[in-house]
Amino acid sequence: MKKNQRILIYRLGSIGDTIVALPCFHLIRKTFPASDRYVLTNLPFHQKASPVQDILKGTGLIQGWFDYPLKTRNPIDLLELRSKIVSWKPDVLIYLAAPRSRLSIIRDYLFFKTCGIRNIIGLPASDDLRNHRFDIESRLYEHEATRLARCLSSIGDAGLNERNSWDLQFTAEEEKKAVDSISVLGDCSYFFACCSGTKMPVKDWGQKNWEELICRLSERYADLGIAFIGSDDEKQRCDVLKNIWKGPAVNLCGKLSPRESAVVLRRSVMFLGHDSGPMHLASAVHTPCVAIFSARNKPAVWFPFGYPVRHRVIYHHVDCSGCNLEECTENGKKCINSITVNEVLENIELLKNRLLLF
Repeated sequence: MKKNQRILIYRLGSIGDTIVALPCFHLIRKTFPASDRYVLTNLPFHQKASPVQDILKGTGLIQGWFDYPLKTRNPIDLLELRSKIVSWKPDVLIYLAAPRSRLSIIRDYLFFKTCGIRNIIGLPASDDLRNHRFDIESRLYEHEATRLARCLSSIGDAGLNERNSWDLQFTAEEEKKAVDSISVLGDCSYFFACCSGTKMPVKDWGQKNWEELICRLSERYADLGIAFIGSDDEKQRCDVLKNIWKGPAVNLCGKLSPRESAVVLRRSVMFLGHDSGPMHLASAVHTPCVAIFSARNKPAVWFPFGYPVRHRVIYHHVDCSGCNLEECTENGKKCINSITVNEVLENIELLKNRLLLF
């Protein structure tokens, strides 16, 4: 590979989208170590959404970024974006977009070509690369991290099963702030990490379920601590859960950055939560997860990476699975609402015993 190239990496999304692409970002740095690497991404589309750069800054995986509003269609805005890209003069585009239609991919290809980029890597030209493979035996779909790695196979192996491929490279300051934040747990050697919030209403298991789960779990493990993480607007609901817990507890909602939260997650014995950014952070730092999923997505595409060996996922198939809705107004969230507290407790016990966690 030529040295001193300018590499533009196209990746949209928030925490989860960034984490599942983390091995690809490591592969790109390994392949283009002496090059300037910038990411082209979207501006946050939700108050709870953290941009790509909030996860990758300080890692050395990228040196900078360009961002733009999601679903930009205005010709003037597109010309402005094109002007930014042309001015930077990228030599290579790494295409790490989520699955999309063939027409959308052609549109993207033509746009980047008009930006003067000659070499485009990772463009999923075939249906096989555009879609998640389905395993007939397990009835599960391919993980998004695996599909992305296949798209970049021409430049090397992303090493999905290697710990270093998921390294977030925390700074000493991030480590210290995270450790200080959980000092209120005292001498508690083991603690759960919990995130009961989510950006999408369809993914929310419900406060009453969480209250019952925390109450019953606390009765079993009163000697363990618990740390609640999430955005600032989740603080009130987590204060209720914190007050239910019988042992040491701390509510960190809104107090830590996503990366600092990941340090807390790494120190916890187990993560409990929805399909969410914090769940993906937990899996990236190799913390076992018990995750509660709606059926809006195909099974396994967005499960914590390492499932089923290191994680347990509760996902109920229903006739409307794969709806991709953000809010369910017709079927009463029958997928996630059919998950019981007993099921979650059983999965916590199964994971604890399998991995000998505490």
